[in-house]
Amino acid sequence: MRLFHFSDDPAISRFEPRPVRTPSPRPPGRDWLNGPLVWAIDEAHQPMYLFPRDCPRILLWPLATTSAEDRAAWWGQSRARMLAYVEQGWLAALGGARLHRYELPVEPFECLDDAGMWVSREAVTPSAMVAVADLPAALAACDVELRVVDSLVPLREVWRSSLHASGIRLRNAVGWEA
Repeated sequence: MRLFHFSDDPAISRFEPRPVRTPSPRPPGRDWLNGPLVWAIDEAHQPMYLFPRDCPRILLWPLATTSAEDRAAWWGQSRARMLAYVEQGWLAALGGARLHRYELPVEPFECLDDAGMWVSREAVTPSAMVAVADLPAALAACDVELRVVDSLVPLREVWRSSLHASGIRLRNAVGWEA
């Protein structure tokens, strides 16, 4: 297994635990997830972070329990393993962004059993770093179909489907808070 952290900073020599910028409601006993942690994503789920940091996006993938109806309605004829939706207004930023993928040692991390997310309560030194310059090509290499839409708001209903849906930075999506 491999774990990564994505950043626009090319010079991180050590990741120090820090609290999340915007605390989220957590289940009972999981408030510590808003505290100081180093966050990582596993290799299978890394496409969720192949975007500029503040870019709002929704990623979908089928589960073993996904119904044929939901697959037809939301997936269509795509053969990709994931779909990634971004707003048209973010397409230029996506095309021009450069990220740095830091590989992290697995040992200090614990799995959250949530879409490939892992956390460490201690500082972590990366073992490698690779620059990623063409994010749309990196998504395609991960078998992710990029879908550009005018607005992410019509996709709110996907959370009622039997697909997995991950929404990141949705507070930056046009009209999301309305």
